[in-house]
Amino acid sequence: MEDRKILCIGLVCLDIINVVDKYPEEDTDSRCLSQRWQRGGNASNSCTVLSLLGAPCAFMGSLAPGPVADFVLNDFHLYHIDISLLLECPGCTFPASMVISNVTSGSRTILHMNRNLPDVSAEDFSKVDLRQYRWIHWEGRNAEEQVKMIQRVEEFNRSAAEKERITISVEIEKTREPLYQLFPYGDVVFVSKDVAKHLGFNSAAAALKGLYSRVRKGAVLICAWAEKGADAMGPDGIVVHSDAFPPEALVDTLGAGDTFNASVIYTLSNGGGLQEALSFGCQVAGRKCGVHGYDGIVPARA
Repeated sequence: MEDRKILCIGLVCLDIINVVDKYPEEDTDSRCLSQRWQRGGNASNSCTVLSLLGAPCAFMGSLAPGPVADFVLNDFHLYHIDISLLLECPGCTFPASMVISNVTSGSRTILHMNRNLPDVSAEDFSKVDLRQYRWIHWEGRNAEEQVKMIQRVEEFNRSAAEKERITISVEIEKTREPLYQLFPYGDVVFVSKDVAKHLGFNSAAAALKGLYSRVRKGAVLICAWAEKGADAMGPDGIVVHSDAFPPEALVDTLGAGDTFNASVIYTLSNGGGLQEALSFGCQVAGRKCGVHGYDGIVPARA
């Protein structure tokens, strides 16, 4: 079953990226250095990185048909991502993000619009052939439905041979209370710096120690902290750390977190240890911050 894929479930949207050398003042007219369209969304971005790393992967999410969808579908194909589970939603509006990417500071400012596109439901997921996947990653969104999806995987795992079981990971990125119910449902749980700070923690290590009681027995909890690197904690209670790997010049931080998550998943899914996974995640995320988009982010050893 070596050909089983890594499945990422969540958002795909259109990112319209405006590259500037100075953040614009309100009520002014200024020129961009460049502008481009890019396929975006956390789970979608993580698929891009997994594919670049050489992992067979699939994406599941909703799509509003039209010219933007044509651009997005073509991009999925360019990166050899399985999109057989895409859900078409006629009459809906395609989600879009207007991104201001400042090459001087490396910051990215995002204005997101998602008017009426529904997220993947438990009913949609009930039709998925779980035997095709070795790892399923959920970008935390409609958490109540996602809990039901994960419970279906848990039920599958209970009757599956050990080598056929599916590893479950969840990302809790947004500071929305309903998403916190996902903490006890992942074998691997990614919690963002924003959530950690919102819950009163001022470092990744403090967040892991304070939040580990929320995860299931035996789980791994991971928290990346931008330029301070990333920390992780497993059932032994030991905090593992990796420093960041900053690029020579900070160019584009959009998608750095999605890159980190994908690189960690890639390493762990191939039998790597937690320290190796963290270091590789920080390394690839650092390379991503030094380029526009994702091409060229894979280290030579991958």
